[in-house]
Amino acid sequence: MHPILYMMSFTQEINRRRTFGIISHPDAGKTTLTEKLLLFGGAIQEAGAVKNNKIKKGATSDFMEIERQRGISVSTSVLAFNYKDKKINILDTPGHKDFAEDTFRTLTAVDSVIVVIDVAKGVEEQTEKLVSVCRMRKIPIIVFINKLDREGKDAFDLMDEVEQKLGLTVTPLSFPIGMGYDFQGIYNLWEQNINLFSGDSRKNIEETIAFSDVQNPELEKIIGPKPAEKLREELELIDEVYPKFDRQDYLDGKLQPVFFGSALNNFGVRELLDCFIEIAPSPRPKDSETRLVDPKEEKMSGFVFKIHANMDPKHRDRLAFLKIVSGTFERNKPYLHVRQGKNMKFSSPNAFFAEKKEIVDISYPGDIVGLHDTGNFKIGDTLTEGEAMSFKGIPSFSPEHFRYINNADPMKAKQLDKGIDQLMDEGVAQLFTLEMNNRKVIGTVGALQYEVIQYRLEHEYGAKCTYENFPVHKACWVKPDDAKSDEFKEFKRIKQKFLAHDKYGQLVFLADSDFTIQMTQSKYPNVKLFFTSEFE
Repeated sequence: MHPILYMMSFTQEINRRRTFGIISHPDAGKTTLTEKLLLFGGAIQEAGAVKNNKIKKGATSDFMEIERQRGISVSTSVLAFNYKDKKINILDTPGHKDFAEDTFRTLTAVDSVIVVIDVAKGVEEQTEKLVSVCRMRKIPIIVFINKLDREGKDAFDLMDEVEQKLGLTVTPLSFPIGMGYDFQGIYNLWEQNINLFSGDSRKNIEETIAFSDVQNPELEKIIGPKPAEKLREELELIDEVYPKFDRQDYLDGKLQPVFFGSALNNFGVRELLDCFIEIAPSPRPKDSETRLVDPKEEKMSGFVFKIHANMDPKHRDRLAFLKIVSGTFERNKPYLHVRQGKNMKFSSPNAFFAEKKEIVDISYPGDIVGLHDTGNFKIGDTLTEGEAMSFKGIPSFSPEHFRYINNADPMKAKQLDKGIDQLMDEGVAQLFTLEMNNRKVIGTVGALQYEVIQYRLEHEYGAKCTYENFPVHKACWVKPDDAKSDEFKEFKRIKQKFLAHDKYGQLVFLADSDFTIQMTQSKYPNVKLFFTSEFE
């Protein structure tokens, strides 16, 4: 291909990509929204709502058996589809707080996010945490207020709550006509038209009625005199109170557009999607530890933000999810695995199209590629065309829960070790091996993960385990100023019972209380304790 034509098509490919995450508190309708977006993209024919334990047609984006039973998403799934002339990559994250770490890591791989809020419950705690991470990283945010067909809070009150609790500056780009029982439809401020609600989610996509002028007397005929009057008043109020939408402010994380709708009834979703593909950013530059990497650079670079074992139960396979930051990723071309310092090539890189995996020959910045992994990858690993660099911001957090893990079937010790090893590589939980007696301790952010680990060890590796409580408050990564000092030797001797190594061989002090941590720090000032491990 002619170099100028190649550059044009390469730049076009980057510009048509939109990679975003959907975040929310559990049960706000995140997975349902993902399904409906796929429906618009023609990627699936029929959406299956995620219902607690009563799953009609399991939602496309929930892979694992335990998710089907619980009706929750426990691991981030990656889905791609084409809509109009854009290629959209969605990362559907778990909302459950026990899996927050997976979500934090996913946020390193997205260029923008959509936050889903339940109209009745408003802003919930998990949403607050996730949004604060987005604000810290200046990720552009769109807010989608969901479940309008149910009774809920007043639209203006909700927007106030979003501003106060999440610290956002909002401006509505669509607005509900009535709510709950009286819900009639959505007025689309972005395109200035009205979309009426038929209440029948089986119908495909409703027609919109264009209204460039809300003063038009036809409005009364369509929605009735009272609702028409109320809508006009509300639109005037919006005009006076909220800032005008400015795309640059949105991209800089200073302004957040709000949409209203009902994902379950496929309502208000098209408005969200049509506006999203116009305003959301294409792949953005990313910081590495040495420099800022621009997506339009010719040389490929990318990082692993997630590892998932046994995505296909029939084949014991592990997939490492690689987010491409710059250049093009090509099948069978050798790339440098920076941490291991060796070249690797991949004969069957996967892309995800709804629930189907497809082998792809070439992928562009913004795309997520699944690489078959035999144990070479860890979370945070970088692939490049030779440059030694690694991308920032994929830490491991101190767990909140700790338990001894015991083998319940001595005949299956090997399977258990292999299973634990692989699940820890995925970042499901962290493994600590005690120095004193080599007993294994599993630390997790949430208690639900123990069930997931137990279930997966049995069903995927044929190994049974039991747990025992281990009274630890926090894991602290240890870094002495001088590893040969007497102070450090004394620290190791006195604290011997509470010292362990993590999976990467780093020394960890398992403290039983905040008080212990304070005492230790004052007694051994040259031994530094950290609550996150930025992987080196």
